[in-house]
Amino acid sequence: MKFFKLTTVGAGLALLPTVALAQDAPAPTFDEIGPYLMTTLLFLVGGFLVFWMAAGFAMLEAGLVRSKNVTMQLTKNIALFSIASIMYWLIGFNLMYPGDGWLVSGWLGPFFNWTELEAVGLAAEDAALDYASVGSDFFFQLMFVAATASIVSGALAERIKLWPFLIFVVVLTGVLYPISGSWKWGAGWLDAAGFNDFAGSTIVHSVGGWAALAGALILGPRLGKYKDGRVHPMPGSNLALATLGTFILWLGWFGFNGGSQLAAGTVGDITDISRIFANTNMAAASGAVAALILTQVMYKKVDLTMVLNGALAGLVSITAEPLAPSLFGALWIGAIGGVIVVFAVPMLDKLKIDDVVGAIPVHLFAGIWGTIAVVFYNAEASLVIQLTGILAYGVFTFVASIVLWIVLKGIMGIRVTEEAEINGLDTSELGMEAYPDFSKG
Repeated sequence: MKFFKLTTVGAGLALLPTVALAQDAPAPTFDEIGPYLMTTLLFLVGGFLVFWMAAGFAMLEAGLVRSKNVTMQLTKNIALFSIASIMYWLIGFNLMYPGDGWLVSGWLGPFFNWTELEAVGLAAEDAALDYASVGSDFFFQLMFVAATASIVSGALAERIKLWPFLIFVVVLTGVLYPISGSWKWGAGWLDAAGFNDFAGSTIVHSVGGWAALAGALILGPRLGKYKDGRVHPMPGSNLALATLGTFILWLGWFGFNGGSQLAAGTVGDITDISRIFANTNMAAASGAVAALILTQVMYKKVDLTMVLNGALAGLVSITAEPLAPSLFGALWIGAIGGVIVVFAVPMLDKLKIDDVVGAIPVHLFAGIWGTIAVVFYNAEASLVIQLTGILAYGVFTFVASIVLWIVLKGIMGIRVTEEAEINGLDTSELGMEAYPDFSKG
């Protein structure tokens, strides 16, 4: 029953209910719902920033390919993000975070268990206040899988067919990335072993790098890239766009690393997020400066593309542990990432592995370095376990990607014809040009 009190209504008296039933549970206090609200907000804002990285990848790739292939890169980037969004809902999210629903404990989660959101207008007393909303968590994690696919796009530019690439994206974002991601972030076997990868130097970036390397080996280099025992440079169409793309990625990385704190409900969490932001920025800056100085020393002139990739390599390097290092620690970790890029790009050319935008040095090589560097500042990290994780992700992703690329090559072909490559994929594959008023690049 309810309790009533006598009160004046207009000119008369009425009985009105007072408080709710005494046996009803009290509404949650702000202290109880505050962490839920703040962490949900962190995921949403972090997700916005990481989404903006999709624009960064698109601009970087559009600037580093020749003008006759710009429309194709833009098409691939918006298509891969859209495909990733659907596949991660349909399969990926619950495959990566199976909870108690493992098919093979610690190794493989459930398939086709698509994500369901909370009810509209969820009441505080009905919410699971121990974490964040399902919608915000799904949204934030989705952005990481899309970034993984973007890495592959840039490396294989200027000679791959559109539809085989998009089919590869379906499998990568819906199956391969979620399976391997579950090993650590889904509380799988690598998490139990003590593997550390805070925001994904290996889980995101190296996975994308391994998939790109497999594709580059099966696809082969661009026509004329390696001829008569020499490497023939193929300059990009627009370094202004490439620079814009790098700054956008740099900005998005604050959400990438900061959001991976996965909590914002305490003074300690918010302070840690600010520390992550500062370290992330320092690593990017030092990676860029290291590449700036090293290219001047080696080539007597600064190479802007190396500086841009140096900044990105610094970001990848700090991603495995952006919280624990001091600012000086972030500086030297990022600087080594920049050095790696400057040496790795010509090394790949010597091996005749054609990576148009430098994705493999940036995301694979710097990702491996960053995962190893965790042991310098995280007392709980073991070098043996870190190397085990690197090897596990590498073998699984590389072998699965090689098999998938070979299957696609056998069924439908993955490379455009020589004539199409010479004319450019914009006209041959899409029938439109990014710069129709200018001559082909």
